[in-house]
Amino acid sequence: MTARPPLPPFDEESARRKVQAAEDAWNTREPDRVALAYTPDCVWRNRDDFIVGRAAIIDFLARKWKQELDYALRKELWSFGGNRISVRFQYEWNDVAGRTWRSYGNELWQFDGHGLMSRREASINDVPIHPEERRILGPRPDEEYGNALPLR
Repeated sequence: MTARPPLPPFDEESARRKVQAAEDAWNTREPDRVALAYTPDCVWRNRDDFIVGRAAIIDFLARKWKQELDYALRKELWSFGGNRISVRFQYEWNDVAGRTWRSYGNELWQFDGHGLMSRREASINDVPIHPEERRILGPRPDEEYGNALPLR
C-alpha cells in the first residue's frame, strides 16, 4: 500500500500539513483524486449519510459537486493526537436554483499507519447567505495558509 505522508503519530506541524492537503484536494472537486486519501474500506458519516469504501466515496462526491456548484472550502486544525485529527471547516457554494450557501462543520478523522484516512465523521449545517457575502471564492492562496476561520 502506498504511504500518504504525513504519517501518524501527528505533531502540530504534521497535523496542519495533513489538514491543508485535505483542503487542497477537496478544492479540486475531483472525486477520484480526493478518494485516494482514504483507505479502500474507509467508513464515513457525512450528515445523515453513512458511506463505506472508496467507490461509495467517489459516488457521493460526484453527486455532491453536481448539487453544490462553485464549491470552495477552508479547513482549520482543531486538535490532534496519535492517529486522529479534528478540524472545523467552512465552505461556500451555489445550488442549482442559484441560491448561495455557507456550510459550517466539524470533522473527526482517524488514519491508518500509511497515512490514509480510515474513518471520517462530519457534522454540517447550511446557512443561506447573499451572494455578496461570499468570502471563499476558490482554493486558498499560499499567503493565506494557516489563517483562522471566522466564527461567522
